[in-house]
Amino acid sequence: MSWDLLLTDCRAATMADAEGYGAIDDAAIAIEGEHIAWIGKLADLPKQSAKETISLAGRWVTPGLIDCHTHLVFGGERAGEFEQRLKGATYEEIAKAGGGIVSTVRATRAASDAELLASAKPRLAALMAEGLTTIEIKSGYGLDIENERKQLRVARALGRDNGVTVKTTCLAAHALPPEFAGKSDAYIDLVCNDILPAIAAEGLADAVDAFSERIAFTAEQTARVFDKAKSLGLPVKLHADQLSDMGGAALAARYGALSADHIEYSAEAGIAAMGKAGTVAVLLPGAFFFLREKQLPPMEQLRRHGVRIAISTDCNPGSSPVLSLLLMMNMACTLFRMNPEETLAGVTRHAASALGMGTTHGQLRSGYAADLAIWDIGQPAELSYWLGGNPCAGVVQAGRWRDKRF
Repeated sequence: MSWDLLLTDCRAATMADAEGYGAIDDAAIAIEGEHIAWIGKLADLPKQSAKETISLAGRWVTPGLIDCHTHLVFGGERAGEFEQRLKGATYEEIAKAGGGIVSTVRATRAASDAELLASAKPRLAALMAEGLTTIEIKSGYGLDIENERKQLRVARALGRDNGVTVKTTCLAAHALPPEFAGKSDAYIDLVCNDILPAIAAEGLADAVDAFSERIAFTAEQTARVFDKAKSLGLPVKLHADQLSDMGGAALAARYGALSADHIEYSAEAGIAAMGKAGTVAVLLPGAFFFLREKQLPPMEQLRRHGVRIAISTDCNPGSSPVLSLLLMMNMACTLFRMNPEETLAGVTRHAASALGMGTTHGQLRSGYAADLAIWDIGQPAELSYWLGGNPCAGVVQAGRWRDKRF
């Protein structure tokens, strides 16, 4: 028996250790089928043949990058609103003129599956070019049964068509659609009684998310959504405490959520609860930067309570039009004072855990998915160091070459 692929003459940041890169100098990586069969020092390589052996000429190898919080599928864009705000228009003025999230809902509802697929593909391509192998894509711009289903169908198709792993999340409890103005409880009834059961019946979602905030839904309404998701066998995630402390971190922990995302205003009691529950903190520096926020996430509390920290783009048309996960790693360092080891863990090992994939993805170790990113760098810290440029030299996805530039 022989391995399918053997990579030699490389340095591996396995990200398999609780701290540090888990680096292996002069490494070899053997791949069989879709999984890593063996990884270690070349000197310790078992005597077994391989169908294909490739020298990586001293390049670094990491797990494929994982973007664990995006809204990648949507209609239209909002660059015009961005320009209006910079010229002095307020968000309220823009919203009253038909802009804001309502404009994205309108454009998404008007777009066909094919149109949404075509507009999302170049956004996905930009992320994939930087070594991305797994991405989470949320709905939340349809806000009715038909259009939430449409967003999730397109997200699934993106994965099939582009050779990347896509995890889908139903975010029907994202905002109040215009036809339910002033009737938020009635809309939550629709989400719980109609939208979530329909999505679950078709197997379109891997998880359920909600936006618990003053401008969105209360903790009580969010709990109703989570109760329904749990009854349908779907794990939950939460947009929590982005603009104020609504107790979102504690709520997410109480429901054993995969992740609580944003969490700039989370109280320490909520952070401690996340640590005990194993809920991952997903930090979104792109939204923090784009909205010119001032309240930093509670970094020291997250570290003190042992909360795993993931980093993501939050790619969306309104608050984080970001198409570079590498840039988010730099911003996590410069804005949130994380270190490069933490940010690489945040887009590999911890990002996998935020998607419920921590036992199969996000690390270079025997038995894990053979999703690898290959880099023309001298040390892993360069992935967080450079602003601009793309040092990705190749990608192996599920054991097969998806991209090879050397």
